Amino acid sequence: MATFTDRYDAGRQLAALLASRGWSPDQSAGGTSAQEVPAGVGHQGVRLVVLGLPRGGVPVAEVVARELGAPLDVIMVRKLGVPVHPELAMGAIGEGGVQVLDESILRHFAVTEVELAEVQRREEETLARRAALFREGRPPLDLKGATAVLVDDGMATGATARVACQAARRLGAARVVLALPVAARDTVEQIQADGDADEVIVVSTPRYFRAVGEHYADFTAVEDEDVVEILRRNT
Repeated sequence: MATFTDRYDAGRQLAALLASRGWSPDQSAGGTSAQEVPAGVGHQGVRLVVLGLPRGGVPVAEVVARELGAPLDVIMVRKLGVPVHPELAMGAIGEGGVQVLDESILRHFAVTEVELAEVQRREEETLARRAALFREGRPPLDLKGATAVLVDDGMATGATARVACQAARRLGAARVVLALPVAARDTVEQIQADGDADEVIVVSTPRYFRAVGEHYADFTAVEDEDVVEILRRNT
């Protein structure tokens, strides 16, 4: 079933797909390109910023950024877990003050405003701490007026990706492209329909999708120190 050898292979395949859709190093660097750019994909002279979703999306994003000649950063998102079932998301927060809540989950578990506020406070602290860890004190890249290419290693429900897209817009991105090696087909269709991203580009949308890891021969966990090292060598 494996489609990708590992995350770096996924990055190479995703970068090749982006190139076939009109992206080029010349475009991301703000130069000119002889290649005609398809409508809705990009424009000559556009400024690209590639944003990896930690942790698994960062190795994929590193390859994409290198192939596109674009700068690399992370975009931070944290799940808001139900107080009595922390593994179950009742929403998520992202950089730039973005918050998305699942009202049906909040009602089902009778989550109070006080409980929600406490979970949000805790996750905001964790988000800020991890952003500082990953960037080692560097400021986040400026997204104002840029096309933000958001990269993860795959997408199942899309909850994290939605918040990341909204966060990129809140931070000033003029256009948001969600780029993925593999994703559930119905989730892609829903995100496109809802307009969370201006465009969703996916290498593989298998008919039967259960888990992202099933599509990798090597899906070894990406650690915090791996993210730090990737960002450090791409600064």
